[in-house]
Amino acid sequence: MGIAAALVLSLVMVPAPVAPEYAALGDSYAAGVGTGSSSGGCGRTAFAYPNLWKDAHSPASFQFPACSGATVGEVLERQLPTLTPETGLVTLTIGGNDIGFSDVMSTCSLKSDRACLQAVDKANTTTRDELPAKLTQLFTALNKAAPAAKTYVLGYPHLFEPTSCAAGLTETKRTAINTGADLLADVVKSATTTAGATYIDLRTPFANHGICSADPWLNGITVPFEDSYHPTKQGQLAYLKALESALGER
Repeated sequence: MGIAAALVLSLVMVPAPVAPEYAALGDSYAAGVGTGSSSGGCGRTAFAYPNLWKDAHSPASFQFPACSGATVGEVLERQLPTLTPETGLVTLTIGGNDIGFSDVMSTCSLKSDRACLQAVDKANTTTRDELPAKLTQLFTALNKAAPAAKTYVLGYPHLFEPTSCAAGLTETKRTAINTGADLLADVVKSATTTAGATYIDLRTPFANHGICSADPWLNGITVPFEDSYHPTKQGQLAYLKALESALGER
């Protein structure tokens, strides 16, 4: 057999790498709420970034327990049991519901600047005082349930561009909400890195694509309201690209 033929044969005989067993945990941002295609009580959609990654990379197995409204406690109770020692990849978006994201956005959409600022301040207090311990508990349990897994925590973007806007919220409200998002990102990133996981910051990919931009990747106020302030299909694609970049796939 010639050298060239032997090389060709060896290449043919080498199996293609198999994507790891994958579990996608988290809340409505992970479930894909906002893309207009949700089904079932958890609002999971075909356009959610976990499904997009699964379709592109064909993991050895795929668990998708992410659920709209999920808190850290609900991830611990209802989603972590889907992990096994063989799980090789875990993604997670979490924290918003623990600090009352829906209540904040409802208040800021319907009430005064003062009421909005009070709601944001309450959420920020919860972020600082309560969320770190919850996240530590979650990561400890996650590492125990899937000790071989690489975990990637995808954060939340700024909802609004810092420009004048007809989105129904005043500049005061929009600035406060974005500042709260910065605090949440700092707290989640700190807990993530302390646990040995990787934090993926979505604020940069979404820059110039927030609500009020010429090309928003987030919904403004919608009917039904549950889709409001969630990524569009293009926003979920941005989540996918950020994940693939962190994984070295693009």
